[in-house]
Amino acid sequence: MNYKINRIDKQTWSVEDEGVRFFLLTGTEKGLVIDSGMTAKNAREIAEALTNLPLQLLNTHADMDHIAGNDAFDTVLMNPAEYINYFHSSASHTTPTPVWDGDIIDLGDRPLRVITQPGHTPGSIALLDINRRILFSADSVQNGEIFLFGPMRNLIGYRQSLDKVWAHRSEYDLIFPSHAELPLKPEIIPELMAGMDQILAGKAPCQSGEKFGVPIKIYDMGTAVFLCD
Repeated sequence: MNYKINRIDKQTWSVEDEGVRFFLLTGTEKGLVIDSGMTAKNAREIAEALTNLPLQLLNTHADMDHIAGNDAFDTVLMNPAEYINYFHSSASHTTPTPVWDGDIIDLGDRPLRVITQPGHTPGSIALLDINRRILFSADSVQNGEIFLFGPMRNLIGYRQSLDKVWAHRSEYDLIFPSHAELPLKPEIIPELMAGMDQILAGKAPCQSGEKFGVPIKIYDMGTAVFLCD
């Protein structure tokens, strides 16, 4: 078994899967699986062992470490801006169903608002758990390594998305990212903004490195490590 299940509260679970995590959220009517893992391809089976409610799948984005278990679902909710990444990187036959910025996914007394945050990928999204005041931030807000190198990444778009998610600051108290530490306080976002501003201005200290055989620039800003072209 390559995964570990953590119960966050009576209706929220995280599944730790080899450096990435996915989530199960339940309401009174249905459950939502947020991403489907990297090595634990039985994300649906894991979720069904935790709830008897009907399940939907949502991908925050389509990088390979978030979609391993997609094929067990008939459809997957996804920002259409992410389709190019999904069909480029995935052999999955699961049909994407669009969700748009501002859409509400209601699990039954548990509304979730979609917040698009392009940059890490074209169609990355966060989910705001309105009543619990939690932001599920995917990869874009975290204190680990933030991938901003290779095709479909965009530093300026990422920086603007930080502004956007910060504009919702009054609506959440905790951040649940897909990587590194959980939970995080919202104050990490201005720190990420400041680090990215230094990178875009050419003022951030940089080291050369390699990831997956690709030369990259490594910006260790303390709060997080940005991996860029």
